[in-house]
Amino acid sequence: MRTHRTITLLAAASVLTLTACDPQAADSGKPATTGAPATTTPAASSPAPSAKTATLPDLAGKGLQTAQDEAQRAGFFVLRSHDALGRERLQALDRNWKVCSQIPGPGAGLDIKTTVDFGAVKLEESCPATDAPTPRPAGDVVPNFVGQAMRAVRSALPGNASITVKDAVQSRMVLQESNWKVCTQDPKAGAALTGQPLAFTVAKTEESCP
Repeated sequence: MRTHRTITLLAAASVLTLTACDPQAADSGKPATTGAPATTTPAASSPAPSAKTATLPDLAGKGLQTAQDEAQRAGFFVLRSHDALGRERLQALDRNWKVCSQIPGPGAGLDIKTTVDFGAVKLEESCPATDAPTPRPAGDVVPNFVGQAMRAVRSALPGNASITVKDAVQSRMVLQESNWKVCTQDPKAGAALTGQPLAFTVAKTEESCP
């Protein structure tokens, strides 16, 4: 009888231990189950910030340095300038240049990241009615370069082209090609461009070709 009583007590203690570990099992009589992992709802992505806009003033007729300063005060900081006469001169000292045109034109609601490009000439020069076009890059055919600034012509030709330039008026050295224009070219316009040497005669921009 003593052995039977001991076994009964041990069995009762085991049941109490299991019930204490899982209160739900005690209520339902079913074994405990592991809960599913909690799920989280992803946060909605915030909308992209809208572009900042500002009003670009009319800057034509102003000195190039003044125009750049006013554009920056209006909120535009991506600024460029080019030679409105198509001679590809660099605006090394902005105070010596004036604005003839601007792209984009004046207006409100412009993205402040817009590039503002000023067409400019030197202070003593007159603005053209429209910006003079620069020569397009040469392809397989030699373009007509007569009348174009020699510097722009050189930029339009392949970088490995063999080029000679001579003064058509006197025997002067052609040092700053942006101040010279093409009088004659060899080969002529329309010839196939196959890597052959090119020869040009030039005159000063304000001179007449002989």
